[in-house]
Amino acid sequence: MQQRSSTVQEPPGAVPAHRPTPPPAWQPRTDPAPLLPDAEPLRVLGTDAVADADPALLLRLYTELIRGRRYNTQATALTKQGRLAVYPSTHGQEACEVAAALALEERDWLFPSYRDTLAAVARGLDPVQALTLLRGDWHTGYDPHEHRIAPLSTPLATQLPHAVGLAHAARLKGDDVVALAMVGDGGTSEGDFHEALNFAAVWQAPVVFLVQNNGFAISVPLAKQTAAPSLAHKAVGYGMPGRLVDGNDAIAVHQVLSEAVARARRGGGPTLVEAVTYRIDAHTNADDATRYRASAEVETWRAHDPILILERELTERGLLDEDGRREAAEAAETMAAELRERMNADPVLNPMDLFSHVYAEQTTQLREQAAQLRAELEAEGEA
Repeated sequence: MQQRSSTVQEPPGAVPAHRPTPPPAWQPRTDPAPLLPDAEPLRVLGTDAVADADPALLLRLYTELIRGRRYNTQATALTKQGRLAVYPSTHGQEACEVAAALALEERDWLFPSYRDTLAAVARGLDPVQALTLLRGDWHTGYDPHEHRIAPLSTPLATQLPHAVGLAHAARLKGDDVVALAMVGDGGTSEGDFHEALNFAAVWQAPVVFLVQNNGFAISVPLAKQTAAPSLAHKAVGYGMPGRLVDGNDAIAVHQVLSEAVARARRGGGPTLVEAVTYRIDAHTNADDATRYRASAEVETWRAHDPILILERELTERGLLDEDGRREAAEAAETMAAELRERMNADPVLNPMDLFSHVYAEQTTQLREQAAQLRAELEAEGEA
């Protein structure tokens, strides 16, 4: 005989007694409004806000920009002379490079990409040492610990997780250190970018991410990389503030980065800064930029040159005259002449240096390889 079901029949529309109570309305863990960047890039030069800028800082920025432009020109010339294998110029982006270096304290760390040799030089690194990697002589060319500058990173965005790791470790040790990591707009399409920002926000690591949006990842325009309103808007998805700044306005970039560094140092966590700038020169000396961008576009950006707009401001305020321009140009030319002379000298290389600075203690394999190379060199010398 069929048994009757024990299930209680409920009238239509009734709420079953076993149905769980709905949870309360979802609330975001963080209010996204304070994290959103401004609708327009922050500008200081040419606005009323410039009246609050320190005149000494403005003049120092100008001197470093003049020096940086001459450095870019000289390094590019060295590639044509065969003294450099490749050079990714920052012509037009000097304001970002210089401001990044000057926003840091001596104890802080800079994590540059392969394009950021100027930032390293502005931080005090010997210009020849900054170009050693691009010359092909050494893997780095300088002591990162001595200068607090990580090795120039040729792989896109791999320096970003390194910056987060160092900053997080420094905080765990109680060190008052901030890391500033530089990357191009192309690097934001890499997984390392996502991982670095996510870890930094979760750990509240004292790190600042500076994205130099120069319009192209080699030949790929920004519109084909992201549909976001701006790269700075990506910060909200990770739970950190996003800042948008005119990357050719040196004092504005310095202000935004200084605020982000100070925020990180007092325990406020990471910040993502997008500096809107433009790469006047090609991607490198091996690139033909005329294949993917119009000359009219380049000329439009030349009118917004970081040196010109700062020079105009200084002149109008009576802080810069012909003597000041000449002194800055002469100092830059002296730097370029010394760089040219030192780079024209053939380096003295020791093949055994291949085994230096790989491990703190050499592995068995490295010792065997070093012994084999040493024997080959000795045999060659005898021959």
